[in-house]
Amino acid sequence: MARMLDAAENASPVEAVEAVTRALAVALGARSVSFLIADLSGRALVRLAHVPLDGAGEGRRHGAEVATVLPFDGGPAEQALRTQTVQTLAQPDGWAVLAPVTDRGEAIGLLEMTLPDEPAPRTLEEIARTAHVLAFVVIANRRYTDLFEWGQRTTPFTLSGEIQRRLLPGSFTCEASAFTLSGWLEPAASIGGDTFDYSLARDVLHFSVTDAMGHGVASALTATLGVGSLRNSRRRGVGLVEQAEAANAAVAEHATMPGSYITAVLGRLDLRTGVCALLNAGHVPPLLVRDGDTRVLPLPANFPLGMFGDTGYRAGEITLLPGDRLVVVTDGMRERKAASLDLPALLRSIAGLHPREAVRALADAVLEVSGPTLADDATLFILDWHGGHSEDRRTSRGADQARASAALPD
Repeated sequence: MARMLDAAENASPVEAVEAVTRALAVALGARSVSFLIADLSGRALVRLAHVPLDGAGEGRRHGAEVATVLPFDGGPAEQALRTQTVQTLAQPDGWAVLAPVTDRGEAIGLLEMTLPDEPAPRTLEEIARTAHVLAFVVIANRRYTDLFEWGQRTTPFTLSGEIQRRLLPGSFTCEASAFTLSGWLEPAASIGGDTFDYSLARDVLHFSVTDAMGHGVASALTATLGVGSLRNSRRRGVGLVEQAEAANAAVAEHATMPGSYITAVLGRLDLRTGVCALLNAGHVPPLLVRDGDTRVLPLPANFPLGMFGDTGYRAGEITLLPGDRLVVVTDGMRERKAASLDLPALLRSIAGLHPREAVRALADAVLEVSGPTLADDATLFILDWHGGHSEDRRTSRGADQARASAALPD
């Protein structure tokens, strides 16, 4: 393991992952080894390779870099990520091993290798540990290069999409002892200004879901004002009401498009008690799934952020119980074609899924009834409350196995 970390550090950021996989291949006598990164669509893996310009290689190219998209099909690769377990398959030329590359529940990708002989349990454990180390290598080195981001983008981003992407958290999923959360944004073709955000303090979880009015660059710039203000006031340690008031003033004063505003749900969860303060600024009301029932949370009514620069705000409060699921969506989930969706029934049907898979299942359901292109962004944020903040997590190689989704049926 030390040799692999040294190999990653001694290589350039672009070659760090290849250095680790090469070291593993040599150590295990593997016939092939590669890293597949999760596509931003959430519905595919992408194999990254460095292929000389005169060499063979199918897929999207950027100079000598090649990205080949492998859509999820319910097969071993998707099962490995979904269940967070190593998959082995007998093949004509040896044994294929697929190990999830995961950190704190974020499925970063997959380590894929071919071994000449059936791997022993000890070998599989070493591969799984290396896959976990590889997650840290990717996280550390993607700060210095666009390679991983380029590989994840199945379709090019517009300027407004690029701005919106920078407003989202670095990881869409987070597992902690007391909670599991995951967010998802299914963008419209013209970008509707949706965002979600979260930040974990020692005993508090902060989160937000926002929707800036309009489309395109103007909407993305309005969203930038709102998210920037919320992060700034949050980092100064002020409460939800003060955060909302600061963002309201910022959007009202600085938005370049007259009449700009942002709807939002802001949350502050006390991890010691489960008490969750919630502020709704003209947004779709949050939903609570408890004991199989889904209900809308009644919260004090507030104007959207930026609509009236001198308005006041009020927050409500709910105490979460172990097993509760809090769901926040934007109005793209309730657009005209999606309005026919029975959201409470849909939430009941995916109650057993890890939030990582649950947000994608909800997005898939909207796309199924609305077509491949949405009229507005659809953003989802799911928070599962487990309690036990003072307890340590029970994890294996970057994931809590007890919280993982069940395997897809054959």
